Amino acid sequence: MDTSPATPHRLDPAGGCPHADNARLLARGAVAPVVMPGGIEGMAVLGHEALKEFLGHPEVAKDARHFTALREGRIPEGWPLMTFATVRGMTTADGDDHRRLRSLVSRAFTARRVAQLRPRIVELTDELLDGLARAAAEEGGSADLRRHFALPLPMSVISELLGVEPEFRDRLHHLSSQVVATDITPAQAVAANRELVSVLAAIAAAKAASPGDDLTSALIAAREEDGDRLSQEELIGTLVLMIIAGHETTLNLITNAVRALCGHPDQLDLVRAGEADWDDVVEETLRWDAPVSYFPFRYPVRDLVVGGTLVPRGTPVLAGYSAAGRDPSVHGPDAGRFDVTRPRRPDAVRPLSLGHGAHYCLGAPLARTEAVIALERLFARFPGLRLAVPEDELVRHSSFVGNSVRTLPVRLK
Repeated sequence: MDTSPATPHRLDPAGGCPHADNARLLARGAVAPVVMPGGIEGMAVLGHEALKEFLGHPEVAKDARHFTALREGRIPEGWPLMTFATVRGMTTADGDDHRRLRSLVSRAFTARRVAQLRPRIVELTDELLDGLARAAAEEGGSADLRRHFALPLPMSVISELLGVEPEFRDRLHHLSSQVVATDITPAQAVAANRELVSVLAAIAAAKAASPGDDLTSALIAAREEDGDRLSQEELIGTLVLMIIAGHETTLNLITNAVRALCGHPDQLDLVRAGEADWDDVVEETLRWDAPVSYFPFRYPVRDLVVGGTLVPRGTPVLAGYSAAGRDPSVHGPDAGRFDVTRPRRPDAVRPLSLGHGAHYCLGAPLARTEAVIALERLFARFPGLRLAVPEDELVRHSSFVGNSVRTLPVRLK
């Protein structure tokens, strides 16, 4: 066990590409002490095997009552990561509470339900590809694929599932982006959270007055049928989590996959030659450039040794998905290479970037389906698609939570 003090890694609130720092930290060990915005100390689990163990450990909690610094009043109002700790929903619940909340939304994400959504996803994809072509024609041959395609596709799908009308969607995306940002001021963080809750409460009130065939109406009905099943705070918290997780992750997944294929045309050629398929592209993107870099939070309920390092009770721990995806001890000495044939190897290890254990992402089948449809139809429609600027000129997210770029200018032919 490593009990020697290590110099904590200060996470950059402005985000940036995580891979160089991840490689340096992984060379030191599977677990690293970190300093988050506001000087809040925590730890990040970076190694694949250590992270898999930690995510499934029975003595690791999600409820913020186990967050020592928060319980002791040492976390200031407006801390950028506060929502991740305090929102009421599946991602901050344990045991029976977690099972209760998860069961209320799980029916929307079954394999059968996702299969039923497939024709609508194809329809939306084709509409957005038409829009992308128009935008490129209007903007001199290039267009922002993220804005015109990768963002509106998952946002439309999750909004239709929840019954969110189109006029709310741009605002909800903006507020979601602020919630996951790690470089905003306390005043901005408080304002964004309050407005997000306000908008979703208004949507829920409208659904209560006039229910529809959507998940929000179903959640409200469950609350009204049995008041103990879902409180108003849990209802809004569930909507917050589903709006953010339901589109931000898939948005980054599609964006990162397009970047990877444009930067590695030989890998795209393998797909076109039938030596790999679009599912392989999605799996390799999840591993090689995970849509979420450091996900908050989990808390050991007692002192734990993880990956040979002591993690004290009550420590806020980040799940280092982007680091685990390139862990050479599991993925081999070529872990830093984008290789769409990798998942076909007998010794392939499934990436952890959509979680593991009881809190495995409910929307994972939907995210994978959306990404496969999006990529297949995008490159079929625009076989000559390429980046309009060099990769190193793309501006990264202002967050160490989300892992992608703010814009993705492409040329379609």
